[in-house]
Order: sequence, then C-alpha cells, then structure tokens
Amino acid sequence: MDLVVEWLGHLPYREAWQRQRALLAARAAGAVPDTLLLVEHDAVLTLGRNAIDAHVLASPAELEDRGIEVIRVERGGEVTYHGPGQLVAYPIVKLSERGVLLRPFVRALELAMVDVADAYGVTAAPRPGYPGAWVDVDGPRPRKLGALGLRVERGITYHGIALNIATRLADFDLIDPCGMAGLDVTSVARELGWQGPAAEPSTEVVGQAGRRFAAAFARRLADAETEPRSRSAPEPGVASAPERRPTSAPEPGVASAPGPAPRSTGVEQPAAGMGA
Repeated sequence: MDLVVEWLGHLPYREAWQRQRALLAARAAGAVPDTLLLVEHDAVLTLGRNAIDAHVLASPAELEDRGIEVIRVERGGEVTYHGPGQLVAYPIVKLSERGVLLRPFVRALELAMVDVADAYGVTAAPRPGYPGAWVDVDGPRPRKLGALGLRVERGITYHGIALNIATRLADFDLIDPCGMAGLDVTSVARELGWQGPAAEPSTEVVGQAGRRFAAAFARRLADAETEPRSRSAPEPGVASAPERRPTSAPEPGVASAPGPAPRSTGVEQPAAGMGA
C-alpha cells in the first residue's frame, strides 16, 4: 500500500496542524492515500488534550517575549517543545486498511526513530511504559531522544513524533518534558559531540533526517502489517474511547476518538507522551 511522503520544510506549527486535519478528512473520504508529513517548526509548546498547564514552567511574559506560543491540541500526552533542529513527523494512516493494530503502529514509529539514531551512530531504544526513543535505557539516567503523541479519529492516525537532531536543548527548560520534572532530554548532536556550525539547528540537516525516517518508517510499518492480531491488557496513562472493532491495548501518548461503530464505552484518562 502506498505511503506518500511530503517534506514541508520549515513551517509554523499551526499551518502544519491545518494540513494534518485536511489530510485526515480527505483520507477518511478515500480521496488520498496514507501520507507522512515531515516538517521542522518554529519554537512552540504544545499541550496534549489532558495535559497539565503547570508543566509549562516559563511565565506567559517570558514566552511572549521569546515569541513562543502555547497551543493545546487533540493528541495524547503532556507538554512538548518543537523547534528548529528537530524533525517532526505526522503519519496520517488508516490503520484498518493496512490491518495494523495500534500497538504495533506505535512500535513502528518508535523503532523508526531508533533506526534514524542508529544511522547517525547513536544507540537508542524504546523504553517500556515511556513512549518515544531513549538513549541509555537501562542506565541510571535515561535520556529522551524522541517523543511520541498520537490522535486516532475514524481509525486514522495523526500527530506523531518529534526527534531531536540538532535541537536547542536549553529550550526544554521551559517545560517539564512529558510532565516529568528533571527529565534529561538529548539530541543526536549532543550524543555525538557535534561542535561549531554542525551543532546548530539546520533545516537541511532536519530534511536529511526526514528522508532517513521516511525510509525506516515504511519498513517498520510493513513489518507491523504482518504482526499477529491479538489483544492485551491496557497500559496506564492512556486516553481511550470506543472504536470500530477490537484492537490492541491503547498506548501511552495516544488519544483515540470514537469510530463509526462503537464496540464498548471507554474511560478517558490522562495520557503520557509527546513530552520530548
């Protein structure tokens, strides 16, 4: 099945958000195929639908002075930072047409981030119970390299992942990433010790990472299509709602909306994810 890849370059968050919603509607109508949007944003803070405002540590005056907007969106997860030097990927994918359950889909996104890190020479891995891609997962202080937060509507995914390539890590001091005070956030540049201009945010470098991510995600998504269809116990910290048919357990960092044919009643809970 086709997966169209669109590189949007450097684009304000709200414009990319509008593009996602337009593609969501078109995908639901069968007018477009699955699409992966790749983009770099201006500095912005986004809050998941159930995120706690107190995890934004900077004052409104400081944020206004720096020109950083705070936007509440539909995805699961707590507050996250987007900004120059960070690859953001938004998969608009109709899961049912691919026969992919939500949990394998989330794993495909996480493993694609891991693959990109590996291509640069950084060893990363998923961390059970904590969405995203992490460095030194089993060490005393794991470092978060990539974040994940999704929304599912009408069986179609949107929002997605953020992978730090040469991001200004000091900007994460504006928030409690993932709603976790003191969380150590890292980047490819930091892990590899890039210096000088190479360590500065670059749209060109983000674009290169985007091409690597698109290829890795296509492979991982194909692998997910072959995974056995089974159910398992729900994970904590998940926003869930009725869907068309049984799927795998909801994932941290995922918010789901009702599908056309409800199968059960869900209980809304705070979701952890996309907290960089």
